[in-house]
Formats: sequence, structure tokens, C-alpha cells
Amino acid sequence: MGPVLAGVLQLLALITALALAHVPLGTYMARVYSCDRHWRVEKWIYKGIGADPDTQMRWPAYLRGVLAFSAVGVLFLYLLQRLQGHLPGSLGFRAIDPDQAFNTAASFVTNTNWQSYYGEQTMGHVVQTAGLAVQNFVSAAVGIAVAVALVRGFARSRTGELGNFWSDLVRGTVRILLPLALVAAIVLVACGAVQNFSGIHEVGQFMGGSQQWNGGAVASQEAIKELGTNGGGYFNANSAHPFENPTPFTNIFEIFLLLVIPLALTRTFGLMVGSVRQGYAILATMATIWVGFTALMMWTEFAHHGPALELAGGAYEGKEVRFGVGSSSIFAVATTLTSTGAVDSFHSSFTGLGGGITMLGMMLGEIAPGGTGSGLYGMLIMAVIAVFIAGLMVGRTPEYLGKKIGTREIKFAACYILITPALVVVLTAAAMALPTPGDSMTNSGAHGFSEILYAYTSASNNNGSAFAGLNADTQWFNSSLGVAMLLGRFLPMVFVLAMAGSLAEQRPVPATAGTLRTEKPLFTGLLVGAILIITGLTYFPALALGPLAEGLAS
Repeated sequence: MGPVLAGVLQLLALITALALAHVPLGTYMARVYSCDRHWRVEKWIYKGIGADPDTQMRWPAYLRGVLAFSAVGVLFLYLLQRLQGHLPGSLGFRAIDPDQAFNTAASFVTNTNWQSYYGEQTMGHVVQTAGLAVQNFVSAAVGIAVAVALVRGFARSRTGELGNFWSDLVRGTVRILLPLALVAAIVLVACGAVQNFSGIHEVGQFMGGSQQWNGGAVASQEAIKELGTNGGGYFNANSAHPFENPTPFTNIFEIFLLLVIPLALTRTFGLMVGSVRQGYAILATMATIWVGFTALMMWTEFAHHGPALELAGGAYEGKEVRFGVGSSSIFAVATTLTSTGAVDSFHSSFTGLGGGITMLGMMLGEIAPGGTGSGLYGMLIMAVIAVFIAGLMVGRTPEYLGKKIGTREIKFAACYILITPALVVVLTAAAMALPTPGDSMTNSGAHGFSEILYAYTSASNNNGSAFAGLNADTQWFNSSLGVAMLLGRFLPMVFVLAMAGSLAEQRPVPATAGTLRTEKPLFTGLLVGAILIITGLTYFPALALGPLAEGLAS
């Protein structure tokens, strides 16, 4: 079997598995967030944190809950790292430096999981499990909660109430993420992933000499790392490491994990707004972009010109030989079109155009299918903009799901889509202009610029993957990337929840003969076009200086 055919078959198998999980998981999540009953363990949690899960919140109160919970998470994780040297199970590792501790705390609380450190050489067992793994769960649950609040804004009328943040947070963690992560961890352990609390061992090498390795609760963290679209690996090599990703089967399984919840949330959305076909329209938009990007990536990596690449059957540099070009291409697209950041290959070693595809996937806003929750609310914001554009074209007041899209909603949507490009462009320009950050680049020219651009694109869009070749463990990058992650996560949530509150206060508008049918393929095509055009106009100059220039020159 040729490598191209193997890659295509893996993609088809992945699509089949996602299709089989879509209906049951999406339906289950809709029931979770629509149910009025609380489990006993959930009641214990509410009592412990002093929250009333039955109190309905308007958008300012919901936002305060999101920000307060996340701020406590940043502080707790920062202190846990600073005190690591005094904690049991530290494996002899010292306390984390202040700038790196801030960067890591911001990274994991914002669901970014950018890592400027070597995981197996820096973090002990307590920080990994009680700190990083816990944030993998709750940061994903926060994203789903915000998405559900926006969906309620479309579904409800003549009320500003969006539900209860604490209830949504606890239910997402207890009823969805924990059970799925448990099953996924068992599968990974059965396939060879490591799960223990061992110390550091001296391991012999084939060519002589020895190397130090330590174990850890790897499989359990790997499961939620992918399932919650987090991405932070236990080891520096991330999902290219055999302890995290032992076989070609686990590689495809991990891709399945990072896609399954964002795609299933489209059915949850359709059920909660009372129209499954609306959910399918959003799903079709996500699937079109994802499949298109995957096909383009496989083409650039398999068919790149040059005698060496043609003899090798593709661009193998930087790719794990256990997985090959096809599977690595699928993983790279999936992880950058979601807010995952996990990698099974080095994106910096992809072809020039291949690296540009990974970067463009993040620049789209990671909405195809995007992160857990963040992908859905990002796509719904783009749907609002697409409806507004269609209304301008035919001279009608735009409507979406029975709600009028007026000046207020468009202002919220415009602010949402401008935040991350502004962070990326401004911070990239600052890093290129200042002398110290420039010293961190190991490459010059277009590729060196791509390293900087990729880093701020990854941080601002809460992805977490890196282009490699960039020494980001400096005070400048730890601080500036940490700020980018915090602003890129929480400023958009402000406008999402504000829009949700505005929509929930409206009266439903009955459909007429002139209403745009947003469940039809025509709207899907309009939405895909709007996403690509808006992103292209925003980022094309920066892409032209980096990956496009490199790709055309090679």
C-alpha cells in the first residue's frame, strides 16, 4: 500500500468514526445542558464552592463567574509552580522561574497549553496532575459553558438570562469530560501509553551510553489533552513521543478525540435552538473547511517538488516515521483548526506552503471545528456576520434563528473578530523590531519571520502549538505570549456573552418569504466564503512575508 493511499484510508476511517459518534454525543450533551436535575456529586461541589446552581444569570453575572474562576485558576497554578521544590513528587525539580510560571499558568487556564519548557525535565508529578491536568478539564468546560450560553441567547426570548455558569461548568466537567477522558485513558493504556508515578530512571541506548527518563500519569493527561482540545504534552516531543502516542492506531485515535466534541456540539446547538438542520449547516461549514485544508496539506507534503522528496515519497523531515506523511498531515490540520496545539510532527519542518496551512488554520479563528466550545461560538459569530452581509446584498434587515441582527450585535461581532488579529500583528511587529526577541530566532529570512508570526498566532488564538526553531523561554516571550493568551481568550468571551444577552432579550421574528434560509447549502457556501475572505484580507500581508514567500521560493 502506497503512503498516499494509506493517508486517504486513514482519513476515511477517521471521518467514519466521527460520523458514528456525532448523533449520540451531540444529543447527550444537549440533554446535559437542558436538564434541571443535579447529580449528588454535583450538589456536593456546589455546596463546597458556595454556589446556587438554580440561579439564572444575565450576561454580566455569567461573565463575572468566568473571569473570577479563571483568575483563581491562574493564581493557583502560578503558586503551585513557584512552590514546586517544596512539594512531594517533585522529582528533584526546582521551582519554576516567575516569568515561565506566569506563562504556563496563563497558558493552561486559557486552554492554550503553550509550553516554553521541557515537560519531562521541568514539572513534577504534583504540578502535572493537580495543576496542569486539572486545568485541562476545567478550561475546556469553561469554553463549552460560554458556547452554551450563546446558544441559549438564540433559543430564549424576552429575557436576558443565559443559565448558570457554575452549573454549566460542573456539568461539563462531571458529566461529559470526566467520563469520556476515563474511557480514552483506558484505551491509551491498553495500547501502550504510560500511566504511573515512577521516578527518574537511567535507560541504556542502542548506540551506547544512557539517558534519563521519568514516567508519570501520561495516559490520563493525554486523554483530556486531546479531548479538551488543550494540547500540552507530558514530554517535550508531545504526541510524537512513544509514551504519549505509542502506535499508528493511537495517533488516529487521538485525532478523533480532539475533533469529536467540537463537531458533536453542532448537533447540541441544533437541538437546543429547535432545528437540527441549523446544526447540520454549521457542521457542513466546519467539515468543508477541515476536509479542504487536509487535502491541501496532504498534497503539499506528498507532492512537493525536488529529487530528494520525490525519492522519499514526500516531505519526511520532522515527521515521526511510525505515522508517516499522511497521518502527520491529518494531525497537523486537525490540531491547528482546533485550539489543541498537540503535535505529532514538527510544523517548522513542513514545506513552506504546508507550514502556511497550519498557520492559516489558526488564523481562521480555529472554528473548523475549533476548540471545545470556542469553535462553536466562534462559528456562530461568523454566521452572524455572514447573515449581515447577505442582508446588505438584498437590502433587508438581517435575521438569524429568528433574531434580528442589528447595530448592537454587529458591533459585538466586529470587536470579536478584530481582537486576535490585532494581538498577532502588533506583537509580531514588536518582536521583530526589538533586538532581544530577534536573538531567539535560529533561522533568518522568511522562515525566521514565520517562527515569530506562528508563535503569536498560536498564543492569541489559544492554540499552543509551536513552529520550533524559536527559543521562547525568555522574559520577553514568556511575558508577551502570556498576555496574548489571556487577552485572546477572555476579551472575545466578553463580546460573545454580551451578544448572547442582547439576543436573549429580543422577541422572536417570524420567518417570511424574504428570510434567508440559514439551514440551506447556499448559506453554508456563503459562510465558508465569508470566513476565508475576512481571514485573507486580515492576514494576507503577514502570510506573504512568511510562509508564502518561503513556499514560492522553494
